[in-house]
Amino acid sequence: MVTLPTSLPGLDARYSHTLAVPGRGADRGRTRTWHYLDNAAELADRDVEPVGTILAVHGNPTWSYLWRTIVAAGAERSWRVVAVDQLDMGYSERTTAHRPLRQRIDDLSAFTEALELSGRIVTLGHDWGGVISLGWALEHRADLAGVALLNTAVHQPEGVAIPAPLRLAGARGVLAAGTATTTAFLDVTLALAHPPLESAVAEAYRAPYDDASRRRGIREFVADIPAATDHESRGTLDAIADGITTLDVPALLLWGPRDPIFSDRYLADLIERMPHADVHRFEGAGHLIAEDAAYASAVLNWLGETLHTPTEQLPTDAAEDDASFVPLWDQLEKHRDDSSLAVTDMSVSSEPVQVSWAMLSRRVRQLASGLHHLGVRRGDRVSLLVQPGPTLTAVVYACLRIGAVVVVADAGLGVTGLSRAIRGARPDVIVGDARALSAARALRWPGTRISTARLPRGAAALLGVEHTLRDVADAGRDEQLPPEPRAHDDAAVLFTSGSTGPAKGVVYTHAQLAAMRDIIAQHFDVTADAGLVTGFAPFALLGPALGTRSVTPEMDISAPRTLTARAVAAAVRASDSRIVFLSPAAILNVVATAGELTASDRSALDDVHTFISTGAPISERLLASTAELMPNATPHTPYGMTECLLVTDITLDGIRDATARADRGVCVGVPIGGNSALISALDDDGNATGAASAQPGVLGEIVISAPHLKQRYDRLWLTDRAATRDVPADGRWHRTGDIGHLDADGRLWVEGRLQHVIVTSDGPVAPVGPEQDLERVDDVRRAAVVGVGPHGLRQAVAVIENVAGARSPRIADTALAERLRAATSLPLVAVFEVPRLPTDIRHNSKIDRSRLSAWAERMLSGQRLETP
Repeated sequence: MVTLPTSLPGLDARYSHTLAVPGRGADRGRTRTWHYLDNAAELADRDVEPVGTILAVHGNPTWSYLWRTIVAAGAERSWRVVAVDQLDMGYSERTTAHRPLRQRIDDLSAFTEALELSGRIVTLGHDWGGVISLGWALEHRADLAGVALLNTAVHQPEGVAIPAPLRLAGARGVLAAGTATTTAFLDVTLALAHPPLESAVAEAYRAPYDDASRRRGIREFVADIPAATDHESRGTLDAIADGITTLDVPALLLWGPRDPIFSDRYLADLIERMPHADVHRFEGAGHLIAEDAAYASAVLNWLGETLHTPTEQLPTDAAEDDASFVPLWDQLEKHRDDSSLAVTDMSVSSEPVQVSWAMLSRRVRQLASGLHHLGVRRGDRVSLLVQPGPTLTAVVYACLRIGAVVVVADAGLGVTGLSRAIRGARPDVIVGDARALSAARALRWPGTRISTARLPRGAAALLGVEHTLRDVADAGRDEQLPPEPRAHDDAAVLFTSGSTGPAKGVVYTHAQLAAMRDIIAQHFDVTADAGLVTGFAPFALLGPALGTRSVTPEMDISAPRTLTARAVAAAVRASDSRIVFLSPAAILNVVATAGELTASDRSALDDVHTFISTGAPISERLLASTAELMPNATPHTPYGMTECLLVTDITLDGIRDATARADRGVCVGVPIGGNSALISALDDDGNATGAASAQPGVLGEIVISAPHLKQRYDRLWLTDRAATRDVPADGRWHRTGDIGHLDADGRLWVEGRLQHVIVTSDGPVAPVGPEQDLERVDDVRRAAVVGVGPHGLRQAVAVIENVAGARSPRIADTALAERLRAATSLPLVAVFEVPRLPTDIRHNSKIDRSRLSAWAERMLSGQRLETP
């Protein structure tokens, strides 16, 4: 055997041990020498009794060095960690014997028996070590406390090729040369790290494989991949794949989506086999997730919480559901014979599309029946890449009716964000137009393809289209529907805007969607006769659920700033609506185009009694300008987010009353319905560490609770955990990431995002208050205040849009800079003017302060002025 080097980066040589192990299976009668890492001695030195043992199994071509972080961290958290080098790998014995999957499992069992491991064992595996660890787990259930996996696979469908890199490595004539004779396979694997491995770490991985004879195990592992159904290890692999469906212990799946070997398809398969598993996808991580992401803390946190906290039990029978639950499609059933208009879409360039209640109800039932006939079942995911309008409305309600989970990730996320979202959600079906389906093919999105329109045969074949919506409706002419889904079944995955990082999937149940509908109807007095003008895509789908007609005005619904004042008036007049929903970005252009209104337009707008702006905070000045266009309407600006669409609400009069108190931030009113809002105070380092409370005047993170609060984040267990850290024990709460404070009257004031807090030498500063100061200066259209410099010593920089408009980014002239500095008590080290502040794609209104901060850093370092 080769001796382990005494100085490898991040590995304490004291953890290194060897053990003589009597063989099993084909090795029976032989003794093999294993190398492994073990922190038991450190725990003993501390006189700590371990709470359990993590049995960590590496894959190919790594070794126990992969687990060095969790070996050390486990000792700090009272977990014994045993990380093996499989035989013929790492610093374990080179046997020259044939070791298929079945033998590998026997080997591991022989090792744990020799080490006398028993009681409360959690397996942790990566790559083919994940398969072997699961094989061991299935045969040691009496001692098994949980299973955790990093990127791996347990099933290879017939007719589906194994991943290309493995196919190439295992090809005849390449296998030996690529895996043993040379270091090619090892080098390619190590190159999969994101970011690239430090050279010393890469050399540590290479250390046990310094000549061809020591790389034989790498070759044998590749050769043992059961790509064909007649492979000798295929039966063992299939038995493991089937067996894990019976595991009833806690499970954790940590995934690197950038893995070219084990793609999200394999994650979806594992989730289907272990639906109770906690899942977290580390965006940006790949195959070497143990190097790319903080997996060790994730595993240990999960163990600390999951093995001590009973799993929440949801109702398993429809009779146990809330008897008061009324599904979103209820109004469609009640209006089956109603010939009056339900939906009008004026956003298209030709004549408006008008759909009656009876037509919409029939279309929903036919599509629902057709989808079910074509094999879509309750819990299947359907990604809807369809422009807002009657077609999208019908498909959404059809999916909800049969219990399919609607995945809504709109084009506003951009190509990269949209692709990331769809791959993460892993839909079973994609419904889209030719453009969307072309993207699905080019970007290899998963799912059966359904086209919204009939395509030429060649184009349909090229795009992999199996059905059109007409085919689906034809298949459902009998309108035979399956039993309704339960209230607590998953209903939708809605994606956040991506304005503060990668868009996150937010899971809602049917009960939570219904609660959202109810709070809107009650708070805004939405009746059957009210009618809705919806210039904000998410609310364009609500009309049928609320039982009132709805109309989308002439605009590009994915670009809210394209909406004009005349288009709003035309929509109100065409539908006789009394309620108008708009986004802040839409309002900017509506106010800007108000001069184009005719007398007839103004007369129509006089009939509006409720105006609602939602999607981002809106200033009193802008809301007042809109109120002038609808003089008889009560303007509302609710506060909410994808995770909880409505939390608080305030009217224009309420804003004016609050503004008179000269508080900092944007007042968003008081919680509505059964909602609650508390504040977790910021510490001197800008972190929200305070206990959530209703104490007035405290700056901190906003923590909310509501009947329609999301169920969870989709496949983001760590994000879920962070969002519920240190929340009140009663009820379901969510940390919003927004900062603000409550005033003495219980009103909530929003002052920015947690990651945008400027931590100065005097403590944390929220950006919105100073931005408001600057926006009161003449000629300033919008302002952003961001920090530059080291954390704890940050300095403030102002970046403004001038009403007159700047053609290119520039340093503000001396006179303007002096006026701005005089307007706020926050010292400003620099003032810039830009043509337009960068905003999120979806709302066109949330300022991207993180991007601006990085831009300001570059500008102040002397780089050429560029557009942020």
